[in-house]
Amino acid sequence: MSRSPRFVSRLTRDTLALILAGGRGSRLKQLTMWRAKPAVPFGGKFRIIDFPLSNCINSGIRRIGVLTQYKAHSLIKHIQQGWGHWRGEFGEYVELLPAQQRIATSWYAGTADAVYQNLDILRTHDPAYVLILAGDHIYKMDYGPMLAAHAKTEADLTVGCIEVDLERARAFGVMGVDGDNRIRTFDEKPDQPVPMPDKPDMALASMGIYIFNTAFLYEQLIKDADSPQSTHDFGHDIIPSLIDNYRVFAYPFMDVQSGVQAYWRDVGTVDAFWEANLELIGVTPDLNLYDADWPIWTYQEQAPPAKFVFDDDDRRGMAVDSMVSGGCIISGAKVRHSLLFSNVTVQSYSEIEDTVILPKSVIGEGCRIRRAVVDKGCQIPAHTVIGYDNEEDAKKFYVSPGGVVLVTPEMLGQERHRVR
Repeated sequence: MSRSPRFVSRLTRDTLALILAGGRGSRLKQLTMWRAKPAVPFGGKFRIIDFPLSNCINSGIRRIGVLTQYKAHSLIKHIQQGWGHWRGEFGEYVELLPAQQRIATSWYAGTADAVYQNLDILRTHDPAYVLILAGDHIYKMDYGPMLAAHAKTEADLTVGCIEVDLERARAFGVMGVDGDNRIRTFDEKPDQPVPMPDKPDMALASMGIYIFNTAFLYEQLIKDADSPQSTHDFGHDIIPSLIDNYRVFAYPFMDVQSGVQAYWRDVGTVDAFWEANLELIGVTPDLNLYDADWPIWTYQEQAPPAKFVFDDDDRRGMAVDSMVSGGCIISGAKVRHSLLFSNVTVQSYSEIEDTVILPKSVIGEGCRIRRAVVDKGCQIPAHTVIGYDNEEDAKKFYVSPGGVVLVTPEMLGQERHRVR
């Protein structure tokens, strides 16, 4: 079967992508107190949801549904502002599918139930293939070759997968495959992950990316919905029930040029979030945000250029080995190996190191902050010290297992979201 660009473009044109973006992401602690995980800012000016959305657009998939549920306001607003310009009459759209009890009287019970409760909408779009994506991972992936592999193997279901070490594999669906990459075993979040035959310290883990033939998906979702024993989840229920009787294949996510494991990050913990953001600062980071051939699209408010002011020996506005977004003002302060999102102000005599500062935060005069994540809109009082004494920090803030300090407005007594 041909894999020509025209062949792949026909497949992508006949594909509807569904991005599951309803999860809270509780392991991110207070970062998701007022927003769903896919809405969490990432990489200086993006949100996590922008990565799977950009992958779809860059892959030629222009029919996309985003399924929302938990505290979705900021996510919905972001998608309306940044992704609402596609022309529906040309078959291009990013459609919001909020949880609305269309079929059941309950909210989404699991990933499979989230899709099942929107079956009537899926039928109106009538795609040949349905691409199901998690909305909370950071990666760049062309879904076209995966669709081509799905068609070539005549699969009923294809699962995107990566190699992870056995310790991390406990948090994933782990699969065993034969020589043709046909899945023979699948265990969701096993205590003892089955290692790969040729790599005993690694396991093959699901990325939460699934390609279904549409009629087959409908059939399995209805069957699952009718099962009282099911938890209505793709990993726990549907995939394990299919591998014995249907054609279910794994698709390894590899870098096309090097043939090695491609970049993919689950930024589901404060430590992982902090680390993945600071990785971007490197000279040649694994995730290249400056790649003109595979841009990451987003909505961003119009902001002036970043500004660095004062040049005295003890009061010099400077940033070294850092990323600084538009609208930032570094006023006589020192910023080292840090990532500043849009419209951050760092006032005089402050020192910032190994820190991620989310938008519209203000760091007061004379502060010292290191190994921290500062949430959006924080007003850090003058002369505050964070990241130098974890025991002291833990009295006010969240300190991660890796020693990263998470600071939110609520922890500072600054309630941005008043509930009464």
